[in-house]
Amino acid sequence: MMWFIHTSQRVIRHAIVLSLSLGLFMSAWGAGGSQALGPAALRAKHLALGPQLASNQFQGPLYLASTESAQQLEGDVYALVKHPFGTVSTELSDPRHWCDMLILHLNIKFCRARPAGGGTQLDVRIGRKHDRPLVEASTVLFSYRTAAVEPEYLAIELDAADGPLDTHDYKILLEAVPIAQGQSFIHMRYSFAYGRAGRVAMQLYLATLGRGKVGFTPTAAASPGEPPALIGGVRGVVERNTMRYYLAIESYLDALAVPPPQRFEKGLEGWFAATQKYARQLYEVDRAAYLDMKRKEYLRQQTAP
Repeated sequence: MMWFIHTSQRVIRHAIVLSLSLGLFMSAWGAGGSQALGPAALRAKHLALGPQLASNQFQGPLYLASTESAQQLEGDVYALVKHPFGTVSTELSDPRHWCDMLILHLNIKFCRARPAGGGTQLDVRIGRKHDRPLVEASTVLFSYRTAAVEPEYLAIELDAADGPLDTHDYKILLEAVPIAQGQSFIHMRYSFAYGRAGRVAMQLYLATLGRGKVGFTPTAAASPGEPPALIGGVRGVVERNTMRYYLAIESYLDALAVPPPQRFEKGLEGWFAATQKYARQLYEVDRAAYLDMKRKEYLRQQTAP
C-alpha cells in the first residue's frame, strides 16, 4: 500500500485507502465479535426485523447497524433479496463468484481466487476511486471457507491476518436462509482490529477529504423540510461501504437474469444506478467514469497471470 513517507498529500491518499479497507472488510467472530447466528436464530432475526425491513430509509428490505469500540469497528447488514436460496447458495459458495461480485465495488481494483494450502485464497486489491495502476493498490489476502452449505442454510467465512498500517484480523461472515415466495434472507457482519497507526490515519482522512461525509444512521429528528442529521466519522465510513458491498451482492444476483456474456455489464449498470438512490452518502464519480474504469479493471482481472 502507498503509505506515508514524505508528503502530507501521500498521508491523505493512504488514509483514504485505509478508510476504504476498514469500511469494506469486517466480520463476525474476531476481535470481540460474535459467531454466526445459525439457521434458527437467523430466521428469528428476520421475523424480529419485520417492521424495520418493511419501512426504512433504504427504500427496500434492508437493516444496517454499526458499532465502534476502542480498537474495533463492526458492521452488520440484514437484507431480504428477491432470489431463491438455491441461487444464492450456489453463487455465493463459489469463491470465483465473490471476485465477480467484489469488482463491482468502486474501490476494488482486482480480485483473484487462488489455491492456497489445500484451501482457497482471495487476492483482493483495494485502491482509490480513479483508474490507477494496480501497483498502487493495497493487497489483502483472505482465506476463504465454506463453513456450512446445507439445503436451507449457507455460511461463508473469509479472514485475513494482516492488513495495511497496523490493522489486522480482518474477517467477513455471510450467512443466508430461504424465505417464502422464492426469497432469501442474508446476514453479513464485518470486523477488524487496529492499532495506533491505523487510528491516526483514519483520523487524518476524516479531518480532510472525509470531512462532512455521512452514513445512514440518523442522529437527530429531522426538522420539517430538512434532511435528517446522519452519523459521520468512522461509523459513517463503515456504513457507506457496507451499503456499497450489499449493492454489489444484489447487483450481481440481479445480473444472473441475463445471458453470461451480458452479466458483467448489467452488474455494473445495476450497481451504479443503485448507489445513486443514496447519492448523499455514496456518490463519488459519474457513470461514464465508473463504467470505463471498471471495464478496464475487469479485463485486467480476467487476463492477469
